[in-house]
Amino acid sequence: MGAIQRETYVLGIDLGTHGPKVGIVSEQGEVIGWEFEPAPFHLVGDGGAEQDPEEWWQAIVKATNRLINRDLVPVDDIKAIGPSAQWATLVAVDRGGQPLMNAITWMDSRGAPYSQKLIGGFPAIDGYNLWKAIQFLHYNDSPPFPSGKDSLGHVLYIKHEHPDIYWKTDKFLEVKDFINLKLTGKVASSFETSVMFEVLDIRNPKQIDYAPILLKLAGLPREKFPDLKFATDQLGPLHAQAARQLGLLEQTPVIMGAPDVHVTAIGSGAVHSYVPSLYLGTSLFLTCHVPNKKVDLSNFISSWPAAIPGLYFIPQSSDWAGGSLDYFLEKLVYPDDSFSSAPNPEDAFARLAQAVESVPPGSGKVIFTPWLYGEMCPIPDNNARGSFFNFTPGITRSHLARAVMEGVAYNGRWILQNIEAFCRRRMDPINAVGGGAVSDTWLQIYADVFDRTIRQVTEPRLVTLRGAAFLALVGIGRITFDQIPGLIQITNTYQPEPDHRKIYDELFREFVDFYKRNRQSFARLNGWSRA
Repeated sequence: MGAIQRETYVLGIDLGTHGPKVGIVSEQGEVIGWEFEPAPFHLVGDGGAEQDPEEWWQAIVKATNRLINRDLVPVDDIKAIGPSAQWATLVAVDRGGQPLMNAITWMDSRGAPYSQKLIGGFPAIDGYNLWKAIQFLHYNDSPPFPSGKDSLGHVLYIKHEHPDIYWKTDKFLEVKDFINLKLTGKVASSFETSVMFEVLDIRNPKQIDYAPILLKLAGLPREKFPDLKFATDQLGPLHAQAARQLGLLEQTPVIMGAPDVHVTAIGSGAVHSYVPSLYLGTSLFLTCHVPNKKVDLSNFISSWPAAIPGLYFIPQSSDWAGGSLDYFLEKLVYPDDSFSSAPNPEDAFARLAQAVESVPPGSGKVIFTPWLYGEMCPIPDNNARGSFFNFTPGITRSHLARAVMEGVAYNGRWILQNIEAFCRRRMDPINAVGGGAVSDTWLQIYADVFDRTIRQVTEPRLVTLRGAAFLALVGIGRITFDQIPGLIQITNTYQPEPDHRKIYDELFREFVDFYKRNRQSFARLNGWSRA
């Protein structure tokens, strides 16, 4: 009788804005167990948003220790580690791999003046120097973000505002690559991760490298950036010190991994071209894979390298989705101020859902704009701000609660509209994942606002963790990408209500028009304008 084959597991790491989830995942995609450890987030003024990289690592260690100590599976059955993390967040490290300052996160816009200077100059079209734009579009499919919220903007901010740190920096790393450095002692990045530096030649998805002409335009030396690999490549074995800290076996393979945006799409089952995925967390991501490199400047959409070798990927993100609900509850409903000192109750979100369900679709025609800290998509505008407008005396907090959910959905519909134009096809159905996808109320609002079928993936909070594990399982040869859709389960399906189509079409048009009419006001009130 032959030996019984033991199950293969991987350790998935999902380092989000608020801290890491760490989980043990089977090759069938079952999350056997997981732990979360919070990590502080610091808004520092003047558009700054930072985190301490060492606090990330300590949070990962704590969460992994708790998980391993639960004895859910034998440690020697954990055959690989699959990391994922927030994207467009920069860590400057010295030759010893030590961070030289706090990480500059994806919300940080302090690099905007330097990005704008880089892309500007005569002759210009809509703020972009024509010759520079052509070079960036030819090689990288996208010019640098004028918002400064990409990794290039963060590098330029450090170069000009912290020159001492810039010259001490050996490598600029994305978050996932910093975690890999802690795991293996090796410095590298993956193609889809480093595209946020905006200086890659991505014309051939299987032969991506830095473009000398773009590095020259940016005024940055090649040696400050890591070498590149595929997301499914093995970076190296877990080194002894990290193994002791985590409670894992030394020499466990560490797969390169990919940013949260990419692995969330994989974890939702959207691994084939033109299959959409909707992520609802602190932010919103609406994504899909495509077979070819393409750019649409009018709608600020580019296809970039995917974590799946050979494909490209459309990553469209809105800064504030669930974050808008957190803001509404913490600042407007349960604030600790002179009006009230009541603590935020444990069932705050359940109460929110109940309040929202008591209000008809359209929220009495009150519209909320979720651009609380500027916006990336569908309008890259640091100056845009959140608002409620069109109040009447009959409007209550319940109306405002529903308007927040609807406003985030309007912004998502604007993104979907642009992606469908880019791909020249209707995207239906759409798999929904993330913490916001737990809410039946919100998913029905999305179905109605989008006029699309929305499918709730089972355990939507764990999809990024599962996607990181899938990528690792592909990396060690246990599964293929084509097998992943068959491993995804759907809990609920939400169909658009025909009776709600008229009100949501009307309010969506007003939502878009509100931004267009108030763009210059935002610029005058909040800073710089590209117009």
